[in-house]
Amino acid sequence: MPHDGVRDGRKGEAVGGKTLVLGIGNTLLGDEGAGVHTVRRLQQLHRHRSDIEFIDGGTLSFTLAAAIEEVDNLIVVDAAELHAPPGTLRIFVNEDMDSFLGTNRRASVHEVSLLDLMSVALLSGRLPQHRALVGIQPQNLDWSDEPSGPVACAIPRACGEIMDLAGAWR
Repeated sequence: MPHDGVRDGRKGEAVGGKTLVLGIGNTLLGDEGAGVHTVRRLQQLHRHRSDIEFIDGGTLSFTLAAAIEEVDNLIVVDAAELHAPPGTLRIFVNEDMDSFLGTNRRASVHEVSLLDLMSVALLSGRLPQHRALVGIQPQNLDWSDEPSGPVACAIPRACGEIMDLAGAWR
C-alpha cells in the first residue's frame, strides 16, 4: 500500500558493493526532468562518495546497460505516474520495482525504456540484486527547464531517501 514516502519492500539489510544512482528524464519538459534534477543535486552534495556513482541518464539509451550490469545496487529516480498529488514520492524496491515497470508503461520521450534496460541486464545474468525506483509524481510535462513547485519540493526529500537506501545497502 504505497503512499508518500513509503519504502515499498525495502529491506534494511547490509549488502555492500557499488551503488549506481541513475537519474532519468528530459529536463526540457518540466517535471519529466525530476530524475535528472535529483541526481545533479546528489552529485553536488555527495561527489566525495567513492562507493556511489551518480549518472545523469537523460532520456536513456542502451549504452546505460553496461553501467547497470556493473553494479551490485541500482537506484533509479524518475518522474512516474503514481495517480497521486504532484510531488508525491514512492519507492519501489526489487520485485516491487520490476512489477511497477512492467505494469506502468506510458508514452515516453526516452529512446529506450527503463524496462528495456532492466531486461538486457536480466538476460545477461547481470541484473543488480538490489534495485529501487524512486518515483516522483509530476505536475507539469510542458516545455520548461524548471520543475514545478511540488516537484522542486520533492527533490530534497528524494535525495534523502536515496542516500538512506544507499546507506542501508552499504
